Amino acid sequence: MKSCWIVVKDHKAALEWREVPVPAPKANEIVIRVRASALNRGELVVGGAVHGGPEKIGGTEAAGEVHAIGAGVTGVKTGDRVFGRVRGGFAEYVAMETAQIIPLPPKLTFEQGAAVPISYITAYEMLYAPYGNLKAGEWLLITGASAGAGVASIQIAKLLGAKTIGTSGSGDKLAKLKALGLDVAIETRGANFADKVKAATGGTGADLIVNLVGGTQFAECVRSAARHGRIAVVGYVDGSVSAEIDLSAVHVNRLEIFGISNAKLTAEEKADATRRFVRDVVPAIADGRIVPVVDRVFEFADMAAAKAHMEASAMVGKIVVRMP
Repeated sequence: MKSCWIVVKDHKAALEWREVPVPAPKANEIVIRVRASALNRGELVVGGAVHGGPEKIGGTEAAGEVHAIGAGVTGVKTGDRVFGRVRGGFAEYVAMETAQIIPLPPKLTFEQGAAVPISYITAYEMLYAPYGNLKAGEWLLITGASAGAGVASIQIAKLLGAKTIGTSGSGDKLAKLKALGLDVAIETRGANFADKVKAATGGTGADLIVNLVGGTQFAECVRSAARHGRIAVVGYVDGSVSAEIDLSAVHVNRLEIFGISNAKLTAEEKADATRRFVRDVVPAIADGRIVPVVDRVFEFADMAAAKAHMEASAMVGKIVVRMP
């Protein structure tokens, strides 16, 4: 089968096409015929992406049809439409652990299904217990809100009845986010948004902050936080993994700072997050209250163009690749 590998070359992530055998399902696995997969920035940034070695088949999420079923798997049959987290979704076939199988709602296309697993489950973990604990009426601030996890956070916050503030350097992106339900848009690329956040929230600040930008904006996130505020560290679009921390502000305001990453998740942790996501969010996806946001669909053969589109930070929502 055709597969697209992420390979480290000259300290950069490069794409490489290879022919590999179709995987056979192990116990408690299925193999799906991949119809669509999606790009994730963290996977394609060297230093935080190619876990376990200098190369791997890319793709951490996929949607498709059940092709083969391993021992011990129940509840699915060949031909069923499914989506979920995988390892090696940039291929014509991929294995999926039983605990990651999510039936694809009839309303969703394969492309929409592929846009969900990583960004929406990540957003879910940031916003729900035991981490973000976002409640109805609270304020959520998202820096770099046009990313896949940012868009998902806006939609899930709306489901919870919370209010949202988003930052972006693009007025056009913010307009699209407003159409998706963003309450307050702040156009900026810098660390200069705390005063506007305080003004929007009546002086109290944001109850939960999702920092998708990185270290250069962390101190401003602290300044933007309400008393008992929570700050989620998620991404490093700016390439900065270091930040100033005002310990006095953290101390006095009883702030909580936590990280959300898929890099070192155990199988049990992944299974638990998926199970809770299916319970709390998938019904809203199935009935149309949440519509997965696909920025652009590329054909599988155009993976290089899809990667370039992601690196240009031109998207609002997810970049999806469609298999032949």
